[in-house]
Amino acid sequence: MATLRPEEIRSMSFDEMLQKLRELRSELARARATAAAGGSLENPARIRELKRAIARILTIIREKQKGGG
Repeated sequence: MATLRPEEIRSMSFDEMLQKLRELRSELARARATAAAGGSLENPARIRELKRAIARILTIIREKQKGGG
């Protein structure tokens, strides 16, 4: 999965953003559980990528709530 760009997120509806946020959080939880269990991750940098994508979505949601977009 490619990195989510802010333009892509801004083009989503509010419900789509929330759905994507749920998906990313569940994927992050699975990746963290695998790593914690001593399993080998296919792409260890994916955890960092997921955290950043979640932060981007939350930032844009807050911008919209404040009337900034």
